[in-house]
Amino acid sequence: MRKLLHLLLWVLCAAAMIALAFLPIDARTQLVTTVLVIIVMAAMKYMRVGGAGRLVLLALGTSIVWRYVYWRTTSTLPPVNQPANFIPGLLLYLAEMYSIFMLFLSLFVVSAPLSPRQPHRTIADAELPEVDIFVPTYNEETTLLANTLAAARNLDYPPEKVTVWLLDDGGTQQKRNSATLLEAKVAEERHQTLQQLCEQLGARYLTRERNEHAKAGNLNNGLQHSSAGLVAVFDADHAPARNFLKETVGYFNDDPRLFLVQTPHFFLNPDPVERNLNTFNTMPSENEMFYGIIQRGLDKWNAAFFCGSAAVLRRGALEETGGFSGLSITEDCETALELHARGWNSIYVDMPLIAGLQPGTFASFIGQRSRWAQGMMQIMRFRFPILKRGLTLAQRLCYMSSTMFWLFPFPRIVFLLAPLCYLFFDLQIFTASGGEFMAYTLSYMLVNLMIQNYLYGSFRWPWISELYEYVQSVHLLPAIISVALNPRKPTFRVTSKDDSISENRLSELGRPFFIIFVVLLAAVAVTIYRLYAEPYKFDVTLVVGGWNLLNLMLAGCALGVVSERGERQSSRRVQVSRRAELCVGGTWYPAMIRDVSVNGASIQVFTKDTGAFRRDTLGAVRFRPHGGAASAELPIELRHAQAAGEIVTIGCRYRPENAGHHASIADLIFANSEQWSLFQKSRRRNPGVIGGTVRFIGMAITQTFRGLHYLAFRRGGKTDKAVGA
Repeated sequence: MRKLLHLLLWVLCAAAMIALAFLPIDARTQLVTTVLVIIVMAAMKYMRVGGAGRLVLLALGTSIVWRYVYWRTTSTLPPVNQPANFIPGLLLYLAEMYSIFMLFLSLFVVSAPLSPRQPHRTIADAELPEVDIFVPTYNEETTLLANTLAAARNLDYPPEKVTVWLLDDGGTQQKRNSATLLEAKVAEERHQTLQQLCEQLGARYLTRERNEHAKAGNLNNGLQHSSAGLVAVFDADHAPARNFLKETVGYFNDDPRLFLVQTPHFFLNPDPVERNLNTFNTMPSENEMFYGIIQRGLDKWNAAFFCGSAAVLRRGALEETGGFSGLSITEDCETALELHARGWNSIYVDMPLIAGLQPGTFASFIGQRSRWAQGMMQIMRFRFPILKRGLTLAQRLCYMSSTMFWLFPFPRIVFLLAPLCYLFFDLQIFTASGGEFMAYTLSYMLVNLMIQNYLYGSFRWPWISELYEYVQSVHLLPAIISVALNPRKPTFRVTSKDDSISENRLSELGRPFFIIFVVLLAAVAVTIYRLYAEPYKFDVTLVVGGWNLLNLMLAGCALGVVSERGERQSSRRVQVSRRAELCVGGTWYPAMIRDVSVNGASIQVFTKDTGAFRRDTLGAVRFRPHGGAASAELPIELRHAQAAGEIVTIGCRYRPENAGHHASIADLIFANSEQWSLFQKSRRRNPGVIGGTVRFIGMAITQTFRGLHYLAFRRGGKTDKAVGA
């Protein structure tokens, strides 16, 4: 009932504002009205209004958007009898209407998202359900898999009620019998190595005859060979915290029609955009807007969907649909869509309970996003959520929002090219004066920024979404067109997560961004020329030139994105603070573990004896695991030491020899989920529209010069090892 009242209030406010939007007023009155609305919205935002006030604020912003839609539709389209102007003008209009439609869909989804869910009722260990844990793998490294399996075995859950399955699609019978000798040999070695690893770690190894239906087929094979009522799924590079199952399985007892408990994906390493712009420690990650706001909004309408990992599903629900859906290459969202349509429920628990890895290079990042975009287009083509029988109206809108979002490359490219039509070819694709543009378009853009900042301010800073969309659009547009022409063509490809860059370099996908930047820079020169040569068009030229300058800042920032920074460390380090003891040469020293990674750790030793800590010296570190009574001892190899007074900081590498050592490594890195929440919260602050814009301009200028510097060094056939290190 509360949901309906909130929706009714929003609809009434919006209806009143829509009625005002169609009143015939001149540009000056429009500008004054908009300024008043912006002042009221800013005041309400400053006072942090919530509840009904939040809906009123959004309704005020909606009125300005509707006013723009009305003016844009009735007053700005070029005449139909001028096809050279009308066709690009219509494309620009459709791109804007798509953006506004997606704005309204997002307002429906997140205008009043659910607060973080209350914990489920406590369940005694004897009453906890049995769980099968699936870890699907294709070509991941053994060390990566060992950490994930060990973390799954370390879960705070009765061990007799958990079975960990390694589902190996890289060692199938089909691959081991390949006509290519090398492929067959690699598959056989992998098959044997992973079998031994599973025996050591107490997991079960499972492969299949043939690689059919990609990840969905692999998971369904796991369903056929297991029997627990609940199934937890972790990607090969997603290791769970100790409390993962304790925080999730209880919800299934509360709701017999619950098929999914989804948790957010937290990443230990930055994505290529964050790494190359150096924002990982200071700005919220791109995925946090989805997991921090959008999934909570979807959850309100019972439309939170399966994200492929970090989730628990009910076997009975999966059996009703024949397992995981495999018609598209995004089996996770497709599976959730089908089960929602059959009346099953889902919930989202906004608590990071796994830690994973993101793509290490810009090329692998684009490969991952291409798969997501193509998969969502397949779902829209084959399932078409708005007409899917069994879904509620709210669920239809939520799934349409999730799938249609991936059409963003089309409007993003149109917005990039539109000002060039006027500057280079003098096409009149937007018939308005400079004053009208200020009163309507600029006002709409500012209100849109305020709405976005109000909804997502601590999770997504101004202009960052535009940057992410731009750097993806150049390469995603062909991928989306290909799936539109042939929906069954795309195939599932595993995203590489463990690739790294040792030296600064330009991405192999970077050339189009430099070409676009040069074209936009030339358009700036044309703008300056036309301002002087055509003073009678000064206002229009100034507006279009400003639009092109905004595109140039995005393009300049993108040069920094494709200028990839080398990393000295082979793996990302996580800050910790754990008491320990370090053994070198038979002597135990009191110590503190300060940071850890999948390969090694940094340890502070309290001693005046610095002579014992030499490179390549073997030793051990001893600490108390989370939830364990006995101390764990992990063999290490010293790599470097630095003394400062009575403290020696040691850099060491793990030398695991058995399953217990892998369990110790997993405990160091993954056991404590609270550290991930604290890290996320440390980045979540709202700079505001003005502060965020100033920050973005500074970033654009810096990254433009950094990208051009990388390009200059590349011309000489050398790789710059200094810039951006």
